[in-house]
Parts: sequence; C-alpha cells; structure tokens
Amino acid sequence: MRAVIQRVKSARVEVDGKIVGQIAAGLLVYLGIGKEDSETDAQFIADKLINLRIFADENDKMNLSVADTAGQILLISQFTLYGDCRKGRRPGFDAAALPNAATKLYEHTIELIRQQGITVETGTFAAHMLVTSQNDGPVTFTLDSSRLF
Repeated sequence: MRAVIQRVKSARVEVDGKIVGQIAAGLLVYLGIGKEDSETDAQFIADKLINLRIFADENDKMNLSVADTAGQILLISQFTLYGDCRKGRRPGFDAAALPNAATKLYEHTIELIRQQGITVETGTFAAHMLVTSQNDGPVTFTLDSSRLF
C-alpha cells in the first residue's frame, strides 16, 4: 500500500456536488492499494497513520500523533499512486489492485483505524471526487508498506 499523508487544518471531499466526507484538523490521506497488498499491509498503514508524530507539541516540535491530538482522518482511495510513469507518456497501472480486492483492503484499513477510536471520513471508492484541503505547514509525507521509501 502507498499513502500520501498531509497534515491539514480541514479537508472535505465531494462527489456529484455533495460533501461525502469532511474533517477538521487531522490527516488527509490518499491511499493506493497494490496487487500484492494484504491485511498485513493494511495493519502497517493503519498503525502508521494513527501513531505518526507529525503534529506540534507545546515546544513546536513534531512530537504528537493524530491520536494524541484527537485529530481526524479523511481517507481517500487513489489507485493512481500505483501509476508507473517511467515509460512513454501514459501511466501504466499494472501494479494497482483490481477494484474488488482494493475495496476490501481499503475498508479493512478504515475499520482498523476506527477500532483505535479515530474518526475516519471517506470519499466514495472509484468515484470522481473533488478534494479540498487546507494543508497545515505544508506538511506532506509518503508511506509504502513494502518500505520502498
């Protein structure tokens, strides 16, 4: 699994002109699921999202997690994180999981995070979405459950 994580003051996602997910301060996460991903990858990503210390403490150091700050997560599925742009001019998506498998792991990741008491809002899987956010910092990180980066 791959994730792009942004620390935000607020974020929302719209589908067909309707807000389907919205958070105050927390994390906006774009999550891509690969063909080889499993529940172990979902557990790794969920744990990182909950415990990654990227929020400022009283000394303005990145020392607090979304759990520590009672923050929220807006989790958006994004298969394009597995787009391969190394050859040609059109990305290839051979490494991305097929929709049925990706949906199951996406929903499993959401459940793992919610089990830890974190509010999770979502977009609509495989829909065309408009995402609006107020990036705080800006602070943006990438994760890969295979530890490629």
